[in-house]
Amino acid sequence: MTAPLLEIRDLSVSFAGRHGEAFEAVSGVDLTVSAGELHGVVGESGSGKSVTMLAVMGLLSPGARLSGSIKLDGRELVGLSDRQMRKVRGVRIGYIFQDPMTALNPLLTIGDQIAEAVRIHRPQVSRAQSRARAVELLQLVAIPMPEKRATQYPHEFSGGMRQRAVIAMAMANEPDLLIADEPTTALDVTIQAQIMELLEKLRQDRGVGIVLVTHDLGVVAGAARSLSIMYSGRVVERGLVDDVFAAPHHPYTKGLLGSLPQPDARVERLRAIPGAPPPISARPAGCAFHPRCGYAIDICRAERPVLRQVGATTVACHRAEEVAAGQAEEMSVHDA
Repeated sequence: MTAPLLEIRDLSVSFAGRHGEAFEAVSGVDLTVSAGELHGVVGESGSGKSVTMLAVMGLLSPGARLSGSIKLDGRELVGLSDRQMRKVRGVRIGYIFQDPMTALNPLLTIGDQIAEAVRIHRPQVSRAQSRARAVELLQLVAIPMPEKRATQYPHEFSGGMRQRAVIAMAMANEPDLLIADEPTTALDVTIQAQIMELLEKLRQDRGVGIVLVTHDLGVVAGAARSLSIMYSGRVVERGLVDDVFAAPHHPYTKGLLGSLPQPDARVERLRAIPGAPPPISARPAGCAFHPRCGYAIDICRAERPVLRQVGATTVACHRAEEVAAGQAEEMSVHDA
């Protein structure tokens, strides 16, 4: 069997506090993505999604401490120098940043920025060739009148067009892996659908492996084959999208699915998960989700659950079988 395109094993990332203490942002994350696969990484803000992806790119702050393994096509990335990682970033791995307005330089035209992404990794390419490549990439991402648009500045683009331009820049050197960090945030539903169609086209036509980082299970449902649910720096449930949606085994996953609007359901209010995710500096003992969980019992407050196979999914929950069977109480806040 060939090696996965991206293979993350037991990844942990911690940051130093003001007084030298270490706060673990990501703990024991495993993730595998094959060529031509779209894998969703879902969770609330602060769950560790973006930190995990920045670790893959080698873009963590200098004070971050990283352990574990990150392999791209079987090659270990952890431990590579910044010079070595520069040959990976933008060439083997493309990154679509969450906010295209801050990812683009307002003082340079869109065409110049995409051309720069080409020439920085391919110095043998002439300026004329790189500009032609920029126009080709804008056409690839369905920007109308790409020759004219290449001469315009970011403020002259709509939000959806800026996001397409960022995708074009990420695809400039035809990477094997594309990391899309909340690519549809703040876009209206029509533009969201267009961006997701574009990512699907890249996956199908070019065999690009895609990691879709999002808080929106609705986006994942129609696009991803597999997904990982993250909470408080850990993967709490992982499996094929159809399996996880059909029978969630973790109360957090169940809560996320329960908060989605159902067109055929007659409910006056959407169900919400009570409480808020704990800050990195004050994560509770045991299962980090237990203060918000209606399924919590004493073992949940004392012992952190390990990931284990339950049915068709892998889940970190002491009561996974009961959650899947619907035998526990409805979600409510419990005292720690």
